[in-house]
Amino acid sequence: MRQPRLSSVIERRLLVNYRLAPEVAARLLPDGLRPQLVRGHAVAGICLLRLGDVRPSWAPKAVGLRSENAAHRIAVEWDGPRGVETGVYIPRRDTASLLNTWAGGRLFPGEHGRADFEVRETSGELRIAYATRSGDTRVDVTVEMTPELRGSELFDNLRQASLFFERGAKGYSPTAAGALEGMELHTRAWRLDACRIVSAQSSFFESLPQGSATLDCALVMRDVPVNWRPLPTMHPGLPLARRAGAKPR
Repeated sequence: MRQPRLSSVIERRLLVNYRLAPEVAARLLPDGLRPQLVRGHAVAGICLLRLGDVRPSWAPKAVGLRSENAAHRIAVEWDGPRGVETGVYIPRRDTASLLNTWAGGRLFPGEHGRADFEVRETSGELRIAYATRSGDTRVDVTVEMTPELRGSELFDNLRQASLFFERGAKGYSPTAAGALEGMELHTRAWRLDACRIVSAQSSFFESLPQGSATLDCALVMRDVPVNWRPLPTMHPGLPLARRAGAKPR
């Protein structure tokens, strides 16, 4: 089934970022993808995303849906038909939406685990916690809004961090059959603001070898209209032309 283009509003997107040992990141990736390194570190994290007005691009806003979602991500690069491309590999997605659980892997990429979310949000502070109903994934993050990005070893300033994540707008998720299905985020209103991490717990990152994952920084996006466009399916292990969905030369 060809996946439709989707429209939505990112009501809130909190990116909690870790510096990850490259060799550990590489073990988490399928064939064909490799960690995208920044200053010798792989970049990984959690995207805590509230979407509103989610609908096929041709549909009116009145039919749009709203949901809390989460994705664990690793920044990656791969050899595409026109050279090196960048994006994120998403080994795990979770959602509070029963519809998203059903539609993930059918109408849009990525099978979703069902999860319960707890959100507390003020003008200066944000706390998001969730636990999957299967009990295998837990996240609890609290951040404070700040005017500038400070303390990051990956990025010198907010502009540098924002540009890195804007260039990583392609996201690929594994299917049960072993393929990688992708969507690309498009917006003319890209904007990220800086946060200070007050506390952060993640069963995913805490399960990795001790010392291999270190919290680095957090960024937040609010009230940004976006479109999501399907990408050609990748088939790890196949020759490049077939893996990228291109016609053999």
